[in-house]
Amino acid sequence: MLIARTIEDTRQAIATARAHGKSIGFVPTMGFLHDGHLSLIDVARDSGATFIVVSIFVNPRQFGPNEDLSRYPRDEKRDRARLEERDVDVLFLPPVEVMYPPGATTSVSVGAVAKPLEGERRPGHFEGVATVVLKLFNIIQPDVAVFGRKDAQQCAVIDRMVRDLDVPVRLAFGETAREIDGLAMSSRNSYLSDDERKIAPALHRALRAGEDAIQHGIADVPSIEHLMHKMAAETDGITVDYLSVVDPATFEAPGDFRREVLLVGAVRVGKTRLIDNLRVVQKT
Repeated sequence: MLIARTIEDTRQAIATARAHGKSIGFVPTMGFLHDGHLSLIDVARDSGATFIVVSIFVNPRQFGPNEDLSRYPRDEKRDRARLEERDVDVLFLPPVEVMYPPGATTSVSVGAVAKPLEGERRPGHFEGVATVVLKLFNIIQPDVAVFGRKDAQQCAVIDRMVRDLDVPVRLAFGETAREIDGLAMSSRNSYLSDDERKIAPALHRALRAGEDAIQHGIADVPSIEHLMHKMAAETDGITVDYLSVVDPATFEAPGDFRREVLLVGAVRVGKTRLIDNLRVVQKT
């Protein structure tokens, strides 16, 4: 596995791979890799990629002033070993000054899909996400790029950006990887104390309650959201940020329940903020 820390080295490795007829698959991450990240490599291969590039970059532009940039978990040695086990071809590990040279001011604003929920609570977050992802696409020029559905609004933002800007990349999305008790795998789970870890699955249970209501014919957004809040409130130590029913493409309220809807949630467990979602199609 090549460790590339510059744009030039990364592009040279990819150009060589293309010259040998390889199809480029790309998995962008912020590191501290778990099985959910690694499953995205499998999605890339299943999507036809024969040369896999993974990036690890903790992007400062997507963190707010009161967020956890400085304490975001990092373990480069462990990450490298895990990627080597998965036969990754290139690990792109750029320092901040490579991704954002002095004087860099351009940013990408995606619009309406980036405004509610996470966008409202984390001003500038999706602008930072869209900017770094577009830069990575321009550097790597992958045939297919893979993102995890746990970050559902991020997926919608990137999909909108790719379509609006005619970015020549095919997107693929990996399902949320979960622990046995339903907790969505996340690098931030490492922040949880033992007691906090025990109650963290309450978010998933609340979403499942909403899913069950939809499957039993309830098609009223306020009623479903009230039920999810009520379920979450049954667990001491959980503070709900939001539990909402949205259209998975626009993140606005769904027009009806005959098509897929998305149940999305964010809660705080102690000082740790967790997000999760479930896609639901009402049974007919």
